[in-house]
Amino acid sequence: MSKEFVDVLVIGAGPSGCVSSSYLKKNNVSVKVVEKTKFPRLVVGESLIPRVMDHFDEAGLFPALDKMGFEKKLGARFLRGNEVCIFDFSNKFGEGWDWTWQVPRADFDNTLAQEVINKGIDLEFETEVIDIKFDGTDSVTTVRTKDGETKEIHAKFVIDSSGYGRVLPRLLDLEKPSKLSPHSAIFSHVNDINREPGEEGTLISFDIIETEVWLWVIPFSNGNTSVGIVGPTEYIDKLSENGDAAEALRKAISLSDYYVKRFGEVDFLFEPKHLKDYSCSVKSLFGDGFALTGNASEFLDPVFSSGMAFATESGMLAAKLALRQLNGEKINWQTEYSDYILYGVDVFTTYVKEWYTGNLQELFFHQPENPDVKKKICAVLAGYVWNKDNPFVKKHDTVIKNLANLIKLEKQEQQNQA
Repeated sequence: MSKEFVDVLVIGAGPSGCVSSSYLKKNNVSVKVVEKTKFPRLVVGESLIPRVMDHFDEAGLFPALDKMGFEKKLGARFLRGNEVCIFDFSNKFGEGWDWTWQVPRADFDNTLAQEVINKGIDLEFETEVIDIKFDGTDSVTTVRTKDGETKEIHAKFVIDSSGYGRVLPRLLDLEKPSKLSPHSAIFSHVNDINREPGEEGTLISFDIIETEVWLWVIPFSNGNTSVGIVGPTEYIDKLSENGDAAEALRKAISLSDYYVKRFGEVDFLFEPKHLKDYSCSVKSLFGDGFALTGNASEFLDPVFSSGMAFATESGMLAAKLALRQLNGEKINWQTEYSDYILYGVDVFTTYVKEWYTGNLQELFFHQPENPDVKKKICAVLAGYVWNKDNPFVKKHDTVIKNLANLIKLEKQEQQNQA
């Protein structure tokens, strides 16, 4: 069996793995990336948020991505019947990027991976991790290549960015149920032949069908658009009696008064994908010699597009801490990594939960708008969930519920007076 020796092994060539490996390469660390699939490959998570731009920039990946001409995302629109709420990332609390992209992930991820290769990083596709053993922080990972060959990769640290593959959580028995109630999604792409010109045709939108059910519409610069439905698993399952994903997504589109004319008769570019009970969690984000990043650790819900933000945040932080550890520093992974990442997870978890209770929707659609409240919520939606100067971050566990209750009381008083 052949053997390879590196400082850091990165499992997975998605955004998290590319950010980690690029940062390490910039700092002269010997790094290897193994990826189970062949790129380009279809994956969900097409709406980014501004926080990710900090990481792509710091990792030296921004120029290659910018050349691709992906659709710029300047904010997001939420629809509920005749009600409209638009968030503009340039009008948010605190510092940070004012825009990001909405992207077909097959092209986006492939661009990242090719740029990693261009930087001289050893990235091996169609290579599956089948075993790993640790001796302190050192590890021996056994992989199987596309040719069926098995080999050992000896590393001083492992960053698991395997996404939904969740390699180390499976091999090390780290998986645990999510705190969120079970939700599912069905999505596909369409050739957006009925797209309207101007902002309307490019604006990412979330159309609320019911309190817990919403349709996403994510236009791309190539003329295609991603359309998906999200809701409680029981609701999604009932959209088609025989489990036909295309029939279910068609039915979902028909429930949208706003989008049925645009997408009701348009063919899907691929058989719709059904993602069932997608939220997940782990018992620990780290161990001796490894860290979990991105969806290999936690995945919440697509409603606020937080997935890639956590992927790149954790990927960058894991790489920085691994570099310091390789240089002889003693790292407190609990406080410097796990506690930090999980604080952001807790903030977004609150927002996801309060979205599905309807409390956050009360704040979104309340009229007249409160500009100060909207700016602070906008900063959270932009991914700046570690900025505790923002009371909607620091007091996330109470502020939304309290404000929503005030709005409900105000409405009740108006109804009583009427």
